[in-house]
Amino acid sequence: QVQLVESGGGLVQTGGSLRLSCVASGSIFSRYQMGWYRQVLGKRRELVADIASGGSTNYADSVKGRFTISRDNGKNTAYLQMNDLKPEDTAVYYCRAVVGLRDYWGQGTQVTVSS
Repeated sequence: QVQLVESGGGLVQTGGSLRLSCVASGSIFSRYQMGWYRQVLGKRRELVADIASGGSTNYADSVKGRFTISRDNGKNTAYLQMNDLKPEDTAVYYCRAVVGLRDYWGQGTQVTVSS
């Protein structure tokens, strides 16, 4: 069982920045594929960015050039640096870990961008 705890959400104005953190339990974090997803009430959860165990990254087109995903294996933590935030980035952001054939989700953190 892997537990994920997100933090760093909040209220920010358009053009502002936030950094989300996701701390994972377990001793093999370096092997986890980590991802950030977001969901708006009534809509499907969508991928924002993910990072493989080897460090390769993938981004949704809507956040390319503005968001950066990273990981610190020594701290069992994945990050999502969000710059130039827009009102359409408002959502609950979830952290996901994929370990072998299983995946785990955090409880989510709210990000609200005011216009």
